[in-house]
Amino acid sequence: MLVMVRPRTIWMLAGLVLAVMLVGRLGNVLAPFVLGTALAYFLDPLADRLERMGFSRGWAVAVIMLVSLSAMVAAALWLLPTLIAQVRQAVEALPRAVRSGFDFLTMHFPEMMEDGGFLRQFITDLSDRIRLTALMLLGGTVSTVISAVGTIFIFIATMTVSIYMLYDWDRIVQGVNKRLPPGQAPLIRRLARDIDGVMTGFVRGQVIVGGLLATFYSTVLMALGLNYGLLIGIASGLLNFIPYLGSFSGFILATGVALVQFWGDWWRVALVAFIFVFGQVVEGNFVTPRIVGDSVKLHPVFLLLSLAVGGTLFGFAGLLLAVPLAAGLGVIVRYFDAEYRASIRRRRTRQLLQPRVD
Repeated sequence: MLVMVRPRTIWMLAGLVLAVMLVGRLGNVLAPFVLGTALAYFLDPLADRLERMGFSRGWAVAVIMLVSLSAMVAAALWLLPTLIAQVRQAVEALPRAVRSGFDFLTMHFPEMMEDGGFLRQFITDLSDRIRLTALMLLGGTVSTVISAVGTIFIFIATMTVSIYMLYDWDRIVQGVNKRLPPGQAPLIRRLARDIDGVMTGFVRGQVIVGGLLATFYSTVLMALGLNYGLLIGIASGLLNFIPYLGSFSGFILATGVALVQFWGDWWRVALVAFIFVFGQVVEGNFVTPRIVGDSVKLHPVFLLLSLAVGGTLFGFAGLLLAVPLAAGLGVIVRYFDAEYRASIRRRRTRQLLQPRVD
């Protein structure tokens, strides 16, 4: 029995395949456009609220961008000097730390560090690579300048895209809404609302939780006098959206730095480790359930898989698209699962209501 496929379905599938191929080939080029669209998406409710207060759309966008840029400049002026100084210190200290570890292993485990041994050769190569990386980062090379210029360009392109998208967001949504197939429009709108709820709940919640954790870790670690405390705290907060990676990497980094800095003062080392254990317990049991909520049904394994697949296939743009695509796929799967279970219940109900024939 042949199944007839509608021409519209063929065009939709062809468009989907073409979009996937374009994202795969142009992943790095699309990064500022994806970032700008994401910013516009999350700032649109704020722009709508300003419009309800009497602002025009143009003035609402201008106020949002002015406040956002002012906040970023203030944060950069306040945090950036300390952050850059700690990054430079960390890069300069890495070769010395590797050499100290090399000497420690040679002193306590001489049989493992014999000439020509695998471990000795591995540590020597690692030390040389770290030294070369430090020289490249601190040497003011042309590649560093080009990288800085590229970063500035991405930032400007992202902000430009977000301004245009935020200004025209409502018209774009209305245009898409008018072109929905009449028969499937109610279902598409329902799924879009569910996807919007899951995605905004997850992303906004994770941003708030990550900011709280970065502030907590940075403040406490700097108060304890830990080297690179600001750098470690911010990195832990930024990586918090990847399940367990932020807390685990922060725990390893902070404990390792504390062992080198406070060697012999085991109470301070234990206190640094306890800070991350305490932060993870509070975040997992109190902060995330209250801010993100139970309605955001993105399983950590599913999220890790989507990030890994998106990053492998499409690079940085894939990492940016992984969370919204995972949220959308999760909503669609749950919808069809609910429909399937409802159809089974209806079938069983009809079977029970049918009169028995002797």
